[in-house]
Amino acid sequence: MITLRDYQRRTIDQLYRWFAEVHEGHPCIELPTGSGKSHIVAELCKEAIQKWPETRILMLTHVKELIEQNANKMRQHWPEAPLGIYSAGMNQRDIGEPITFAGIQSVRNKADQIGHVDLVLIDECHLVSHKQEGGYRKLLDNLTRINPALRVIGLTATPYRMGHGYITDPPALFSAIISPVSIEELIHKKHLAPLRSKLTDHALSVEGVHKRGGEYIESELQAAVDTEHNNVATVDEVIKLAGDRRSWLFFCAGVQHAHNVADALIERGITAATIVGTTPKAERERIVADFKAGKIKAITNANVLTTGFDHPDLDLIAMLRPTLSTGLYVQMAGRGMRPKSHTDHCLVLDFAGVVQTHGPITAVNPKKATGKNAGQAPTKTCKSCDELNHISAKECVACGEPFPPPPPLKNRLHDDDIMGLDTTEMTVTDWQWRRHISRASGKEMLMVTYYGALSDKPVNEYLTVMHDGYAGQKARISLIRIASSAGVPGVTLENTLDDVAFDLNESRPPALISYRRDGKFNRILRREWDDQE
Repeated sequence: MITLRDYQRRTIDQLYRWFAEVHEGHPCIELPTGSGKSHIVAELCKEAIQKWPETRILMLTHVKELIEQNANKMRQHWPEAPLGIYSAGMNQRDIGEPITFAGIQSVRNKADQIGHVDLVLIDECHLVSHKQEGGYRKLLDNLTRINPALRVIGLTATPYRMGHGYITDPPALFSAIISPVSIEELIHKKHLAPLRSKLTDHALSVEGVHKRGGEYIESELQAAVDTEHNNVATVDEVIKLAGDRRSWLFFCAGVQHAHNVADALIERGITAATIVGTTPKAERERIVADFKAGKIKAITNANVLTTGFDHPDLDLIAMLRPTLSTGLYVQMAGRGMRPKSHTDHCLVLDFAGVVQTHGPITAVNPKKATGKNAGQAPTKTCKSCDELNHISAKECVACGEPFPPPPPLKNRLHDDDIMGLDTTEMTVTDWQWRRHISRASGKEMLMVTYYGALSDKPVNEYLTVMHDGYAGQKARISLIRIASSAGVPGVTLENTLDDVAFDLNESRPPALISYRRDGKFNRILRREWDDQE
């Protein structure tokens, strides 16, 4: 029998608590790549069926590889699971079991055939449109007509959509994000391996590449980066920096780019192969098997090996695909975070500038939608006449005074930039909680100050527990977790913030914190109590 890890059990418990406290809406569970969400799904399904035998569950995803993986993990976790699979790509069309794993393309028009469903789980739920359109929304609408009490649970490592922001930003299907575990915690507990980065001399330019739908136009992007000069320069630099690393994965800007990069590798004596969307299944399986066996050192791919690809010993990722999609960036980086048999990290070489665009993967910055409601355009003020100018102006439109040139972009990576884990640790001697009112918004929040030795500067943390949306949801989850570890179970916001602060001031602080400066504030990455592992 498979035993859940502590954070996997915590995930289910937090989900139960959310349903108990919130009687409408649909939650999304944010789980980092490699956290074992298939085992969480298996246990959740098992408990639902065993506690409520009449329950019918539909598990949806968008590719057959994920259907196979999730179903296999389900059987490992619960061998006697009443499980059926409906997927044209797998040539299986089983409907009628209490639990059905299905591909959205195969069942999007099959609501009447599926019938009554109590719970829908959606893997990679960031693919669900925030508008009333697309296969997922069509199926969910039809299933809801059959059962108005239908509840939906989303699962993803990237709870945001390109050009929209977080998937809970209205209009949206999901009403809350539950974040039971962080990348930092998983790395600390050795469930994930960290990423490291090195300075690269060559950088791919997207100058002149236009955008459509919030992303670079693929044909223009590929034309810009897929040049003989770029391919030779990037491949030579990868070879130079790789050292003794043995499994290299290249993310390329398009199909032809992937083939051309593979050719450049082969010309330099590196065993390489290419996987694209049209690669036949048997050939793809052979390439992946040879890659995992060490017969092939490098795989180049275009828009394929971002989800559903699991090779723990992957130890080098080369990003040759500029992207404006935060989700795609995190998915690409996440391929290298499985614990490895031969090293303690994966090297990331970012020739495409995606880390600079989106931030470290522990603190990404998904972009919101643009348009008339997206806020004011960025501006700068002329020091000579106080005229407002667009941020790109080289001289003032009113008085002609030239603006000073902008500082050079920091578009070069240093070790660990991609992780954003340049941290400081402090042994905590005491803490002090208080109610705090933001001078900017006027909203109440909780503030805690951690104290260390006399030589340590106190560290402040702000928990925005009274805020709306994702920020408030995440802060409330953090508060519950802190209170439980501090020996104050059952903390709720039904009490005043002064009461909550009083109770926590009477509790035991963590023995150690690790933190990182994030703009004007400190971001607490880890808290450790003496009785924790």
